[in-house]
Amino acid sequence: MEDIAGLEDRLNYIFKDKNILIEALTHKSFYHENPDTTPSHNERLEFLGDSVLGLVIVEYLFSLDNQFPESVMAKIKSYVVKESVLYEIANVLSLGKYLMLGKGEEASGGRNKKSLLADAVEAILGAVYIDSSYSKAKEIIHRLFKWKIDTVIHSGEFHDFKTDLQENTQLLFGVLPEYRIIKQEGQEHQKIFTAEVFINGEKFGEGAGKSKKEAQTVAAKEALHRLKK
Repeated sequence: MEDIAGLEDRLNYIFKDKNILIEALTHKSFYHENPDTTPSHNERLEFLGDSVLGLVIVEYLFSLDNQFPESVMAKIKSYVVKESVLYEIANVLSLGKYLMLGKGEEASGGRNKKSLLADAVEAILGAVYIDSSYSKAKEIIHRLFKWKIDTVIHSGEFHDFKTDLQENTQLLFGVLPEYRIIKQEGQEHQKIFTAEVFINGEKFGEGAGKSKKEAQTVAAKEALHRLKK
């Protein structure tokens, strides 16, 4: 395992109890393979860190001048704590190289697994909370996540356009939107999909993306704009 001092440098926090940091970095696969020498793994800290992260994000959103309603705060929070965002934060911290993994998990590329790294980020935050205080955990979360929260708010990408469109079409027309993938181009690992969305048989939007879901989301966003007009 890499010297954990490097991770502390990236966090800008020095742990008083190094064992709590070791626990946060210990995957259950390592624990199960080394039960006599490993007292615990990181799932409890992950559970705690998830709650601390959620509270800090909601507290930050509540303090903004925008005065977002509860439903919007819930959507932003849900977006910011999702696996792909936590994976981004894990990469900022170079977290993968510090993890303690079992041989099987190591061999299957565990150091680069999104779910495993996302869980480890939450465990680290839980460890900071236990080792220090809520205030220190909050400070670190702000430093790591504030840019993402602000970007998401500015771009509006936290909106679930497909769900919004479904709710609107049911309310206005009593039907569900229908999506059709009309085109896919490019090589296998660089495909671009094009989707159309229809309401009562009439085309309301079109979008392109790197996945079918992304293309459908863009089409739904266009359809919502058309409905509002």
